[in-house]
Amino acid sequence: MQKRVAEMFAGVGGFRVGLESLQTGWDTIWANQWEPGKKSQHAYDAYVAHFGKDQNYTNVDISTVVKSQVPDFDLLVGGFPCQDYSVAHSGAQGIVGKKGVLWWDIRDMIRAKFPPFVFLENVDRLLSSPGPRQRGRDFGMILYTLQQLGYGVQWRMINAAEYGFPQRRRRVFIFAYRKDTNYYAEVGAKKELREVVLENAPFNKQMKIKPDLKEETLGRLDEFNDIVEFSDNFTFNFRNTGILHDNDIYSAKYEADYDGPYTTMGDIMLDHVEDETLYIDAKPGRQEKFEYLKGPKRIERTSSTGHEYVYSEGGMAFPDAWEKPGRTMLTSEKSVNRSTHVVRDKETGRLRFLHPIEAERLNMFPDNWTDTGMPNNFRYFTMGNALVVGVVAAIGSAIDDIIAKEDELPLGDDYVHGHIEDVDHSTFTQQLDLDLGLGDE
Repeated sequence: MQKRVAEMFAGVGGFRVGLESLQTGWDTIWANQWEPGKKSQHAYDAYVAHFGKDQNYTNVDISTVVKSQVPDFDLLVGGFPCQDYSVAHSGAQGIVGKKGVLWWDIRDMIRAKFPPFVFLENVDRLLSSPGPRQRGRDFGMILYTLQQLGYGVQWRMINAAEYGFPQRRRRVFIFAYRKDTNYYAEVGAKKELREVVLENAPFNKQMKIKPDLKEETLGRLDEFNDIVEFSDNFTFNFRNTGILHDNDIYSAKYEADYDGPYTTMGDIMLDHVEDETLYIDAKPGRQEKFEYLKGPKRIERTSSTGHEYVYSEGGMAFPDAWEKPGRTMLTSEKSVNRSTHVVRDKETGRLRFLHPIEAERLNMFPDNWTDTGMPNNFRYFTMGNALVVGVVAAIGSAIDDIIAKEDELPLGDDYVHGHIEDVDHSTFTQQLDLDLGLGDE
């Protein structure tokens, strides 16, 4: 089966690098990357520098893309920000949603094209967002939307370092599959959803989990009359893995089952770094600043309401240890702040920032992937936004196996005309379209 991919929020191509590394026939036929508020579109420029220019690689605000005009594809991929997914009634009883929330563009792309499979990535806090007030509402909204559109969903929060990868980066990976797929039927044949999480989940092929799942929780989505009631009242303690099948939610806490080799900071560091600007002592007082930022603190503060409290935080390793995987890299990497990596240079013993190549290696990109004309600060920025491509490849290998078991699946209009009456989503999408600006694209 041909495996055509559409890539939303492509960045510098992390999903594509991971899938194409498998050399199993993944073909990216459409991609979009747009960095809001940036005059220079460095990530998109890097994307086309590696993959070439194509009329189907676009550098525009995703909300302006007419989704129905995107070529048919088998797999939708993309990483998107964690935002506020709430909706409410407007004065005219239409549905009002948070503007500019990129999830609705993903939802709109799915509604326009109905791909058989969807593979997404987000930050780990998505599972608990928006916090104690209504924990799990935002991730629940994603599940609710996908279920209404006719998909089953599985998710797993993966710490890449727990499976030997070079960065302690925790991200939620979401795999959705249409209800007419063989895989959906295979999932439905299991007596318990717990079995699917342990045996059939695509995350398991190369990233196994221990069988003693903990903190198991169950829930349902059909306890709400409409999406507004759902938005106002849904709460759920999502654990780090789980599944939605029909309206049933099963979630549990897992532990990684891995005893292989680990890639450490020492493994990814360069043996020789000439760039003097990377060394901490190149500017007076910078080492002392880092020592303060990374050290333990206990500071008396007063809130805006006059409440006095003590802010405290523990110390961090300084410099970062060679023998451990790197910490999570942020877009602010190389700036003088608590989260920035500082390492002891292998050759000179001096403290320094990461070299851009080392930042790329933390995410398992090829060396100099971002050396495409962008300034160094943007090289760090793009890597802070990226994902660990080895995790994508590991999950992608399992998706390969799933697709290999599928019959020829209808796409785009063929699917809509042949199956749409079987999907109970029309009222949901019509209501949502009234306000969210999601027209008949």
